[in-house]
Amino acid sequence: MTLRAFVIAGEPSGDRLGGALMAGLKTLAEMEFDGVGGSAMQAEGLVSRFDMKELSVMGLVEVLPKYRHLMRRVDQMADAVIEARPDVLITIDSPDFCLRVAKRVKAACDVRVVHYVAPSVWAWRPKRAERMVGVVDQVLCLLPFEPPFMEAHGIRADFVGHPVVAEPQASAGEVADFRERYRIGDAPMVLALPGSRAAEVSRLSEVFGAALGQVVGAAPGTRVIVPAAAPVADAVLAATAHWPGEPVVLDPRGMDLPQALAIKRAAFAAADVALAASGTVSLELAAAGTPMVIAYDMNWITRAIMKRKLLIDTVTLVNLVSETRVVPEFIGADCKPGPIADALRAVLADPAAQTKVLDVTMERLGRGGEAPGLRAARAVLDAVGQGGR
Repeated sequence: MTLRAFVIAGEPSGDRLGGALMAGLKTLAEMEFDGVGGSAMQAEGLVSRFDMKELSVMGLVEVLPKYRHLMRRVDQMADAVIEARPDVLITIDSPDFCLRVAKRVKAACDVRVVHYVAPSVWAWRPKRAERMVGVVDQVLCLLPFEPPFMEAHGIRADFVGHPVVAEPQASAGEVADFRERYRIGDAPMVLALPGSRAAEVSRLSEVFGAALGQVVGAAPGTRVIVPAAAPVADAVLAATAHWPGEPVVLDPRGMDLPQALAIKRAAFAAADVALAASGTVSLELAAAGTPMVIAYDMNWITRAIMKRKLLIDTVTLVNLVSETRVVPEFIGADCKPGPIADALRAVLADPAAQTKVLDVTMERLGRGGEAPGLRAARAVLDAVGQGGR
């Protein structure tokens, strides 16, 4: 019997999750897919109903100009699911969009709804868990501490592991080749990651550049490497043109995907320390064993709202998963060059202070176990067999 899944992802990270989940489902069952996704999901057989980039909007203020269009897409997706009546609707991350679709679908029919990536109710807006009751039947969780927050509201929740644990890592030879290729040698190397969105690069590049200037000034041989996401490569090149230390921007455009990913992996593993925007990138660095400093700022209105609503004292995922506060972070008003530079120098002087925490983080996220995409697929099929359509 063929299982029909309608899958919706709205961000590149969600597309990668969706691709791995779809691959896992295909391994375990006969599948048909419909929905919206990017290149990873399309590689597994999805014909996306529209370009996923339309949904890749982040920030309270940034959403406003596109709000009406996004609501039209909500209606369009809900109508499509209701008409298709799949065996399961799988929404991936992007909760403000996806849960609106799910709510409309549930009001009209009995399609089983699985949401992949638990909303960060442990960080802010805890009432989102309550609003999922009667809308979402099952949540697939990336972080080991998340299931109880969903189960407290009667929603099935499965910890399936974080996809970062299944990603390949650079070998010692690849690291050596990277340092030779970019003429780094034995010099200290700082990886700078100012974000994957244009707004992030614009907002963070000046602070990052000033902080790195202080680091390079104190150790003139230090090299700065900046991996750039393809959509913001031009913005990164422009923003870093006047950074100190003659930074090398790793521009993936013109490379095939395997080559671009291999160079990025080598850069992560070759770095002595990373200065990174807050987000999942901290887990990518942890997987590579690279110590880090996290810094982030946002629109002042978003900053003010988040400050009032935030329930936790750290936003860095490594700190949260490891239950430590070892990784320095500078968020919002604290995102200033001087303190960031001081933290980078401290980590360069004692990188081992983070080593054990990075290992603990990876173990708790499922390293060494079954691939998260396959675990997620098993959880979906198990739950569909238990009761959903």
